[in-house]
Amino acid sequence: MSKKNAFYAQSGGVTAVINASACGVIETARKHKDKIGKVYAGRNGIIGALTEDLIDTNKESKSAIAALRHTPSGAFGSCRFKLKSLEDNQREYERLIEVFKAHNIGYFFYNGGGDSADTCLKVSQIGEKMGYPITAVHVPKTVDNDLPITDNCPGFGSVAKYIAVSTMEASFDVASMCATSTKVFVLEVMGRHAGWIAAAGAMASTDDHEIPIVVLFPEVEFDQKKFLASVDEKVKKFGYCSVVVSEGVHWPDGRFLAETGLKDAFGHSQLGGAAPVVANMIQDGLGYKYHWGVADYMQRAARHIASKSDVDQAYATGKAAVEFALKGHNSVMPAIKRTSNKPYRWKIEMAPLSKVANVEKMMPKNFISKDGFGITKKCREYLAPLMKGEDYPPYKNGLPKYVTLKKVAVPKKLDSFEI
Repeated sequence: MSKKNAFYAQSGGVTAVINASACGVIETARKHKDKIGKVYAGRNGIIGALTEDLIDTNKESKSAIAALRHTPSGAFGSCRFKLKSLEDNQREYERLIEVFKAHNIGYFFYNGGGDSADTCLKVSQIGEKMGYPITAVHVPKTVDNDLPITDNCPGFGSVAKYIAVSTMEASFDVASMCATSTKVFVLEVMGRHAGWIAAAGAMASTDDHEIPIVVLFPEVEFDQKKFLASVDEKVKKFGYCSVVVSEGVHWPDGRFLAETGLKDAFGHSQLGGAAPVVANMIQDGLGYKYHWGVADYMQRAARHIASKSDVDQAYATGKAAVEFALKGHNSVMPAIKRTSNKPYRWKIEMAPLSKVANVEKMMPKNFISKDGFGITKKCREYLAPLMKGEDYPPYKNGLPKYVTLKKVAVPKKLDSFEI
């Protein structure tokens, strides 16, 4: 059987455009029926492969797959599950090979962030070690924008746009009320170690309308006294202030402001509550009335305000992943290379997974202002094109019209497997 089937799965926190990558993978594979048989999707990520819970995407209509391009979240279900090393859990890898063999799968496309790149790298290596050829290509995705080599990550541009718009609109609200009511609004955004999303909040202040914004980055050790002084200065000058705080902001000793003491499935510290911590500091230290909010899932689910650049790049990386695999490339990732800022131009290149997996890209020092509470012109020039352009989904009765797939299960051929 020379023509192999493909396996595609989504991993980690989903985004407004991860389904656009899925669309790119599936539509491109369908154009190469002479080389790729069926595309099976893992229900809930790599777990779908381990449990042989596969979805037959061939059962989905052409229009349903096309609609994935404008539908948020993970259409096939995602997961937070990291494969151990081959030495630590050989049985998991043996199971993957069993499932791949049973369903004639020769291509593996894993759509996720840094931990997913690690999983994809490990899968690319098991074919050689266990005698079953499998071509594994990682499809980049992360709202945190922290993957190395690629200029930016699909998923980030849309989150950046949402946070910039939300910060702008909330700031207009606070400005209108500050004379007799709220003077400070605190918005908590995602970003464990990298402050890319928080940086986007500063984009709300423009040449047309200056907005007093204080940004708290994970890359900058938190100095409470200096922070309160900055907020106080802005309130006295403008009458109000907006604060954008990354969930990963930490004290000089490394403790997160919002650390709960719990761990997630990847072993990362469970975070939650940086905004109220900061807001209480403002109340206790300055006495200003405040409101706070947490963007949480809304920031990564907001397809209605997605960046066109982001949608286009998400689709392009999915398409390129299939094209790379068909050319025989293994253990690689499509990476975005910026070729021009004005006008904004980019292309897709190939990055080795060995240099992507488990590597985090932080905000460069020259992107953060000298006081540590804002962004530089260089950062603005980087962010602006990623947020640019509108790609609205179709609407019906005032609401976005998103697609829900049938997700027809592929008949199982093996015994059950406990994870």
